[in-house]
Amino acid sequence: MWMNLLLIFVPIAIALEFLASDHHLLIFIASSLAILPLAGRMSHATEQLAERMGEAVGGLLNATFGNAAELIIALVALRAGLHQVVEATIVGSIVGNMLLVFGAAMLAGGIRYPEQSFNPRGARSQATMLILSAIALILPASFEAVEGTTAVLYRLSAWISIALLVVYALYLVFSLVTHPALFRGAYEAKAVAPEGVEDPPSSSVARAIAILAAATVGTAWMSEIMVGALGPMMRTYALSDIFVGAFVVAILGNAAEHASAITAALRNRMDLSFSIAVGSSVQVALFVAPVLVLTSHFIGPAPMDLAFRPALVLMVVLSVLVTAQMASDGHADWFKGTQLLVVYFALALTFFFLPR
Repeated sequence: MWMNLLLIFVPIAIALEFLASDHHLLIFIASSLAILPLAGRMSHATEQLAERMGEAVGGLLNATFGNAAELIIALVALRAGLHQVVEATIVGSIVGNMLLVFGAAMLAGGIRYPEQSFNPRGARSQATMLILSAIALILPASFEAVEGTTAVLYRLSAWISIALLVVYALYLVFSLVTHPALFRGAYEAKAVAPEGVEDPPSSSVARAIAILAAATVGTAWMSEIMVGALGPMMRTYALSDIFVGAFVVAILGNAAEHASAITAALRNRMDLSFSIAVGSSVQVALFVAPVLVLTSHFIGPAPMDLAFRPALVLMVVLSVLVTAQMASDGHADWFKGTQLLVVYFALALTFFFLPR
């Protein structure tokens, strides 16, 4: 129920936008807080629809719309020409799910249970997908550093994006159709409602669709307001776009999933918790990022490429290596969670003090 209380910030953000347009920090805070319950509503409505459409179709629905709120925020920023913020948001979401969410889930679950376990084969499969995404970022960045021209870099990024989408489609076939046992819980029981989010047992399909549509419109509107305040706020407070994109904006779109992963760990369902956290990173890397690159050719002032800044690429590589190592044995405890959280906060502090 507490999440619903944040809906009061929707009219507050709208009022500030029209009546106090110079107070960029207040507008940013209000619109960000408004996005949290709207994103939760989108996630919950998607899960309600998935429950009524069977395991395969429901899993596909969850896999496709699981990061819808984050995609909307990034598309709005992309249209505004904030490419560097979008890049940082993509990386921040990938890294945040691996380190912050998975780390917090292991810490929370480890405090209640001495040791928890999850399927190591499924974990290794998802870790391999994350390594693939890191390679997809390294190659364009290396190409640009050597001798890449802008036009060629755009084409290279577009083709790599298409390849990633193909791999993601095959990954869905693998996880939903041919080898679902390795990913049991990743899609079917994702609706572990976090405390504070209502879970009505008998919502109709029509009601779920209506909620999803309304929450989507609301998220898009709040994203427009938030992105409009983003640039002036960063200039006023001398914040780097990497820090704001990777450690502020990235957390907003999937806050409901963060709570779901921790709730699952507290219920000793570590397989589900891992699938929500790391599976979301896979989705952002192999679906959201390529879609944004391809869409940028049609919206915004200029296309976006995959040649992310070296600091962002390094952040992904380090996070993938640490997470893959932690997940390799299929066991979780509070100390592993603490280690992941320390890495995340060390990265956040580093980029907070990075000059703008």
